[in-house]
Amino acid sequence: MHRLPEKGIAWEALERQMQAAKAQDVDWVHGRAAVYIHYAGEDVLEVAKKAYLMFFSENGLGLRAFHSLATFEREVVGMGLSLLNGGNDGRGAMTTGGTESIFLAVKAARDWAHRTRPVAGTPEILLARTAHPAFDKAAHFLGLGTVRVPVGPDFTTDVAAMRRAVTPRTVMVVGSAPAYPHGVVDPITDLAALAAEANLWMHVDACVGGYIAPFARKLGAPIADFDFAVPGVTSISADLHKYGYAAKGASTLFFRDADAFGFMAYDFDNWPRGRYLTNTLVGTRAGGAIAAAWAVMNYLGEAGYLRVTERILATRRAYEDGLVRLGLKVWGRPELGILAYGSERHDIQAIGERLASKGWLVGYLTEPMGIHLMLNLTHEPVVDAYLADVAWAMETAGTTAGTARTATY
Repeated sequence: MHRLPEKGIAWEALERQMQAAKAQDVDWVHGRAAVYIHYAGEDVLEVAKKAYLMFFSENGLGLRAFHSLATFEREVVGMGLSLLNGGNDGRGAMTTGGTESIFLAVKAARDWAHRTRPVAGTPEILLARTAHPAFDKAAHFLGLGTVRVPVGPDFTTDVAAMRRAVTPRTVMVVGSAPAYPHGVVDPITDLAALAAEANLWMHVDACVGGYIAPFARKLGAPIADFDFAVPGVTSISADLHKYGYAAKGASTLFFRDADAFGFMAYDFDNWPRGRYLTNTLVGTRAGGAIAAAWAVMNYLGEAGYLRVTERILATRRAYEDGLVRLGLKVWGRPELGILAYGSERHDIQAIGERLASKGWLVGYLTEPMGIHLMLNLTHEPVVDAYLADVAWAMETAGTTAGTARTATY
């Protein structure tokens, strides 16, 4: 058991220990991390750091005390809604991450159903096989069930299968923009039409795509409508600390109107301290994360996001083209910063193990077997190095299909 030191340790010594501890971490700065990092340049990173430190001690729970944070959050939500066609009626709040945003969307759908269309038995969420496990996590804690349906050959939701799976217990339909495993966007318009027809809450999980897809569309990428421009979409989750490039601990949850937004909050007043009301699952929130999101969004502006998005899309295409030239297959039609690839001939697990031996952090896909990449600007300068190592791995890995590894987020 590691114990608290009897006497404090000087910062200089602690700094050395911490730098030494980082020696075993993945070298994300040089594009070796397939996930976890979203980088838009040193200048953007510095803005996020400085803004975070300016509000390091402030608490996002106390917006009455910290009017600055209230202003930052209101303006961040407004900017997000404007990107997602929220209109004047749109509402939203910041959360600490995609899982919290999804949790609160499920909570809102559950409470809405309880008030407007109560069901007999356990309420259920209807979602594709590829939707994020955070929905199952939320359902577990909130007393709901989940029903997952197959995807089509392109790995997007099979709308006909979704329609067949609707029952009197269904209260919520989920679509992804994009789905995390393959980077493809579900047919949101068709799913929202189904939800509206059956009087269901329609949530779009744009945790990955919310702050890149709008700019990709402006650049001409053929991404179908997925946001509040689609009738029937009730709520959207979008992570600022992914392709919004904010500091970790920042996401957003948006609602079509004030009525839907009203189901997000938790309100309790049977307490000697008085009323306790939060829009979020957590109480205390890092003021730095709120401030950094506001600063980065204003620093980049539309022009900056377009510039970074253009480079990421070009990087993804370079990876795709190179992998296909090597004889590998890209699964589905990736549209933003995620792609997954595999092979019907080569042992993908063996290829992944060889890439790991070269220092690459490998993310595995299990359906179908493959390797998963979530790209950012750290990957731009290492395309050729990665493809060269993939070619070497293919030469030495053999052609027998391996057993799928357990994939982790």
